Amino acid sequence: MYTGILPIVPSAAKLPTLNTGAKVAALGGGHGLAASLSALRLVTGNVTAVVTVADDGGSSGRLREELGVLPPGDLRMALSALCDDTDWGRTWRDVMQHRFTSREGVTGSLDNHALGNLLIVTLWELLGDPVAGLRWAGALLGARGEVLPMASVPLTIEGLVKVPGLPGRLIRGQSLLAKAGEVEEVRLLPVDAPACTEAVTAIHDADWVVLGPGSWYTSVLPHLLLPQMREALCTTKAKRLLTMNLDVNDAEADGMNAADHLHVISRYAPEFNVDVVLADPSSIGDVGEFTQAAAMIGAEVVFGKVGSSGGNAVHDPLRLAAAYRDIFGGH
Repeated sequence: MYTGILPIVPSAAKLPTLNTGAKVAALGGGHGLAASLSALRLVTGNVTAVVTVADDGGSSGRLREELGVLPPGDLRMALSALCDDTDWGRTWRDVMQHRFTSREGVTGSLDNHALGNLLIVTLWELLGDPVAGLRWAGALLGARGEVLPMASVPLTIEGLVKVPGLPGRLIRGQSLLAKAGEVEEVRLLPVDAPACTEAVTAIHDADWVVLGPGSWYTSVLPHLLLPQMREALCTTKAKRLLTMNLDVNDAEADGMNAADHLHVISRYAPEFNVDVVLADPSSIGDVGEFTQAAAMIGAEVVFGKVGSSGGNAVHDPLRLAAAYRDIFGGH
């Protein structure tokens, strides 16, 4: 039983952002979107993250299966990435990302659950509205922007994985597909799932739409597979920026090069045009082939050193922020 009347849900206009700079809608999921948001919050105070909701593994998958909710994990990561680099922001970021670990020899019900996932689901149950719950979580964290789900219902990703000499093997579920091997075909279920209304509005209201980086078939492409989302991305007056991955040969893109990634975008959404493609030159093999593929989707290529100096295929927030700032200012 509740102890009192819940206060008015924070509106998007009253969220604790800097409220300056370009209006940016950043699309993706998982670690890729978190990297983009960590950079964008340094460039503008008008960021709206639109997050895939197809995760079915780990803590998110358990909560989705047991409670019938949207998988909260990628939403949690987006909120954490938008936290300020202050004692308050760092503390709440760590709280949201904290995972429970059962003591040795015990399998506990909280084992491997992220506290942030539980907090988000709690707000959803109290408020009865996913968007409202995420706004409350963002207000608590002091997030520099808003986080929205891509769709208003949980989605399932289904794909065919290449098997040499045989028909493709059908894999159902994001967690399995992401590590099953080279993906040949992919689709979202249900095929007519409704997009989140607020997410569609954010795309139309944006000055820039930033898509990627992230797992190409399971985090980036889904935004173009959802009909209402694809329509918004194709008809918005915002400029469109596609951020390439540093590792173009992860499990689901095995055997692909950077140009192949652009061909995938064109194949699934031929009407979708891009203004700028941002790529780290270290991830591009044949520059001519890549530039030609970018021109096919109407894009100018901007090369920039945006990877970390540690040798891992991880975007550096400061370098990525500088690249975003230059692109926004130059267009």
